[in-house]
Amino acid sequence: MVRSRYIVVVAVDYLNQPEFRRFRRACPVRCPILKHRIRGLADFFAVISSSISGKEAFWFRGHEDVAWELIPSALRYRTQEERARALGLISDFKRIGEIKLQRLPGADEELKWVQLAQHFGLPTRLLDWTESATIALHFACLGVRADGLVFILNPVDLNKLRYPQKPRILDPQLDGAIIRRYLMLGAKQSHRGLPTVAVNPVWNSERLMLQKGAFTLHGSRFDIDAKQAPSLVAIPILKESKPKLREELGRVGVDEISIFPELEYACRFLKRRANLNLDRESQ
Repeated sequence: MVRSRYIVVVAVDYLNQPEFRRFRRACPVRCPILKHRIRGLADFFAVISSSISGKEAFWFRGHEDVAWELIPSALRYRTQEERARALGLISDFKRIGEIKLQRLPGADEELKWVQLAQHFGLPTRLLDWTESATIALHFACLGVRADGLVFILNPVDLNKLRYPQKPRILDPQLDGAIIRRYLMLGAKQSHRGLPTVAVNPVWNSERLMLQKGAFTLHGSRFDIDAKQAPSLVAIPILKESKPKLREELGRVGVDEISIFPELEYACRFLKRRANLNLDRESQ
């Protein structure tokens, strides 16, 4: 890195062959992995700037473990029976929600119900994304025992597979019938079935707004890969670089306090900042 009084010029550095092979072997997502070495935020921003173009929308997702798949929680179970049980929990959630929730979605607002279920940890066929590259990087840097990834996706490009004539991000108001069709799908996997699509969220939680959240809605093809979305690429985050990246993210205001409204996350942040061993404490 060359410093001057007015600008900072970042010299491009790349992973060595053993490091790159480490990512290629561990990553189950079929998409290009960039070879750039991310030592700090300056490197990360330089790669983001060179990877996206124009005024098109781009979404980001951070994985703290390179071995994770781009598959939503309800569809990760190995058997169809388990996936069916996971998807069926939304009915129980609605009954409990009648008592627990102060503001209930309408009976026909299925996406709102599923978003709420996702928010509280229930498995669904929604996968979280964010419009913020730094928020995605925060999640990629959470664990230090494994390498991480930050995925970049053009959501309109993803939807071209399903809507080639007029590709766009699906809207809960305009495309309610399409979205409900996806949400009513069963647990059977089929590579010839409905592909994954990008959906704008209903802003029904403070956390979703703080994290600039968005969703992919997964059909009978459970995953996302470069065949469905040619724009999909992954930025490698070495586990050795995560502590420095987390420190720099904190300096620009990206931490648990800024992206989670719940008090428990603020407490988690305070304990981590005090260098307390959270793993030991939880045992």
